[in-house]
Amino acid sequence: MVTPFRGREGPAGRKYDLPTAGIGPRADPRPRHDRHAGHMDRTDVGAPTARTTAAPGRVEALDALRGLALCGILLVNMPAIAELPLDAGPWRGTIPQWLELTAHQRFFPLFSFLFGLGTALFLDGAARRTARPRLVLLRRLLALGVLGAAHHLLQPGEALLPYAIVGTVVLLPATWLPRPVIALGGAVATGLALAFTSGGLLLVPGLFLLGFAAARYGLHHAIAAPNRAVWAAVLAGAVVVAVPLLSIQVDTIEYSGFDHASSTAGLVMAVGYASALVLLTASPVGPWVTSVLAPLGRLALTNYLTATVLVVLLTTVPAFSGPDGYRALLPLAAAILTLQVVLSRRWLRRFRYGPVGWLWRSISWWSPARMARADDGHPDVHSSRRAVDRAP
Repeated sequence: MVTPFRGREGPAGRKYDLPTAGIGPRADPRPRHDRHAGHMDRTDVGAPTARTTAAPGRVEALDALRGLALCGILLVNMPAIAELPLDAGPWRGTIPQWLELTAHQRFFPLFSFLFGLGTALFLDGAARRTARPRLVLLRRLLALGVLGAAHHLLQPGEALLPYAIVGTVVLLPATWLPRPVIALGGAVATGLALAFTSGGLLLVPGLFLLGFAAARYGLHHAIAAPNRAVWAAVLAGAVVVAVPLLSIQVDTIEYSGFDHASSTAGLVMAVGYASALVLLTASPVGPWVTSVLAPLGRLALTNYLTATVLVVLLTTVPAFSGPDGYRALLPLAAAILTLQVVLSRRWLRRFRYGPVGWLWRSISWWSPARMARADDGHPDVHSSRRAVDRAP
């Protein structure tokens, strides 16, 4: 079932990039009697910082990273779902070839890494709520697998089911390991995937482990309050490494997705994209950037699934088919993302989770999650928790 390129292969050899689901939280500091079983979809890092304006303790930069990845995944999956033809010839600067350089294999590494990081934060939170946190995590992964199996009917190249399988087989056992072992295992698995395969799904186990270890080492704190010099150095390093790799990929564009250069370039550019966005969130334009991307990321699972439905509906439009379908790709993608940003922002004014995210959390905890926001003006039996949530 594992393919040696950017994602999974759908009908007629179509290639899909890898989407992912929401990122879970760390622990709730409130006493056990004042907690709610469903309050688990926050990317928490403790005390609020200047970058956590969406909700107390929430890191908007992590939400924005997920939102950015959703944008890239959409650009990759739209041609695959619509079965637009590939351009397998030498470099001519066509839209499909530019997508190979800028989008394919660039965003699923980021998603995979964030999934591992979010799993660690989720498990930390679960450990303070229940004596059997791994059972909650197992239910979470099984529920994701069921969603993925259903989603497979619309998008054969979807990755929710593979994420659930790899999470159960790799991440769950790793929760018993010390963080240096997890980090080493992730680095070795990722290196082997790059050295001996063309990446794709084979990168996922290593990236899951690296993300999990990163949470244990506190990377989410560094994203919440970034050191600009450090992140600028990471970005500069990614650019230096990516330039020669991209040059090789252009020269061998007809093999893109099947060779080592494209998979390695994709991983390096994922690091570059992520570090650039972290720097943007710490800049004067940061509030504007997060206001656009963070709502997408907060409702990642719902937005990913609804995007698939919208794209499937758009395949009935004659302009979005055949070789000329690429001309409609960017306008249609922009329209879908704009709609999702607007609806996500409006939804989050009243609710804490997306509809699918709420279902996922409720199944994970085997108890209905509280949907309404605590600060939306509605009566709430948990209203007394607000002062606690806002405390450092």
